[in-house]
Parts: sequence; C-alpha cells; structure tokens
Amino acid sequence: MKIYLCGLISLLMLLNSCATKRNALTSATTTNSVSVLAEELFDVSRHRHIPVAYYTNSKKTRSSAQKIVIISHGYGMNRGGDYLLYSYLANSLAEDGYYVVSIQHELPTDDLIATEGNIMENRMPHWRRGMENIHFVLTELKKTNKKLDFDHVKLIGHSNGGDMSVLFAHQHPEMIQKVISLDNRRMPLPRVASPRIYTIRSNDYPADAGVLPSDHEATQFAIKIQFTNINHSNMDDDANAEERKVILDLVHQYLND
Repeated sequence: MKIYLCGLISLLMLLNSCATKRNALTSATTTNSVSVLAEELFDVSRHRHIPVAYYTNSKKTRSSAQKIVIISHGYGMNRGGDYLLYSYLANSLAEDGYYVVSIQHELPTDDLIATEGNIMENRMPHWRRGMENIHFVLTELKKTNKKLDFDHVKLIGHSNGGDMSVLFAHQHPEMIQKVISLDNRRMPLPRVASPRIYTIRSNDYPADAGVLPSDHEATQFAIKIQFTNINHSNMDDDANAEERKVILDLVHQYLND
C-alpha cells in the first residue's frame, strides 16, 4: 500500500510539473469592436507567472485562420503593467483582424537589468527569459486555440522587448514569419531572409555597433530599416497622434509586405 501511494504521489507531481495553470484576471471588456481579455498564465516548469492581454475583433469576418501578432514591451523597471501600454498598436492590429497577444515580461520580483559592464552578457538572461515567455505563450495557444494561423506568426517588440523578439528570431526562426523591432538597441538583427526582419528606428538613441545590417546586408536579405523623428521612449502609448500614425502606417505596411 505504501509503495502504491508513493507511486501515485510521484505520478501526480510529474503531471503537475507539466501542467499549465490559468487564472482569469479580468472579464472581457470591449472598446469599439475590439475585446480585451487579461489573463495570467503560469509556466510550472519555470515557476513563472506570465500576465498576457488578448486583443480580438469578433466582428471581423474571417475566411481563413486568424494571424497572430505578439507584442513585447520595453523595459519598465519591473513596475508591472507594461504589456498594457501599447494599446494604440494592439487595438489597431486587432481592428484589422489580427489576434494580438501582449506579454508582460517583467515581474516585481525580478532582478533589474544591468546598466553597466558587458551589456550583452549581463542582459542575456533577461532576453532569454522573454524569449521563453514568447515560446510558452505560443505553445499554450496551440493547445487552446488551434484555429489560429501558426504558420505566419509576427513578433513586434519595443526596445528591450525588441531585443527579446530579435533573440527569438535567432533561436526559433522556424516558428515565426516576421519580426518588427521598434528601436531595439543591443541584440544584432539576424542577417537572414527568413524570417523577414523590419526595424523602426528612433531619432535619439543609436543602436550598438553591429545591431543594424550594412546597406549591402540589408539589400541582400531584404531587411527594411526605417529611421524616424520619434523619440525612443515615445513608441508606446506616450506617442502623440502624429507619432502613432507614423508607427501604425509602417507596422501595417510591414505586416502586409
């Protein structure tokens, strides 16, 4: 009997370690035709809470599987709620028929990112964690919403979230179709034709050496680089109406490219 109980407990522990726990944080709210649902996922394997927000347009007629866009926020010093600060972008994409998922990558209990020393080396654990969050969310979506289009996934990341998204493109190119970096500054853009690489640059923070491709590399791999007059910190909801229009026009152009 004791042996049986020990075996049963071990089996339950194993199953629990592979499970995903979900906790709905809010009920769906509607802005115009877009519904927003915030939810907290839990990756048991990493003991990691992952807040996410889903933006969907139930009124948009679909003749094919809905395409996915995943948004990764810029660094917020672990204050939380940063995944909700790109609403102009998420709502616009959802209005256009995309299934938009915005991920909160930082938690109050996380270490702050390094600002000194070897930035690439010291920030890599944070970027890897973000990459794993994206991977986990995509894996969960495949379980819960199989009707989505997982063959043409797009990533959009701002600043530190752009570095995470670009790292994902390096490590899991087969899982995504396009990456749009909103002024990532540290992680070198992949010099590849697939996935497609696009980047929208600010006017005040230059990228580190080697992040952007040369003109020859950009031509060779069809990488699109667009410099703007927008400040680095004004690519989230802080953007004014004119700045939002510039970003939205470019993002929609790249998604349709």
